[in-house]
Amino acid sequence: MTDTPEYFPNRLDRAEQIILGLAERQANAQVELDELRQEMRELTTNVDRVLARSAILDDVLLELRDSHEQHQRNFEQHQHNFEEHQRNFEEHQRTTNAALQSLESILLQLIRNNS
Repeated sequence: MTDTPEYFPNRLDRAEQIILGLAERQANAQVELDELRQEMRELTTNVDRVLARSAILDDVLLELRDSHEQHQRNFEQHQHNFEEHQRNFEEHQRTTNAALQSLESILLQLIRNNS
């Protein structure tokens, strides 16, 4: 192939078409890149929000766990106190019943002695 006047303009036209096609692809790629950057910023913002919320929820969960453990200890202490009071009540009841029986015996003895 020799450079003929007909061939050379065809090559220039073809090179121009290729350059125009590349320029169009580059413009499209730039638009896509800009869109991807925007999506990346939005994604990063969403990830930051999710991580912040996750940290807050982790703190709340730890507080709830601590609170639950404290309530459990309080419940166990109240249960222990209740059982202690129950034993004391039963002991007082036995003591009172014994005192009443003793008084009843004394009263019966006094009634017999006076009769």
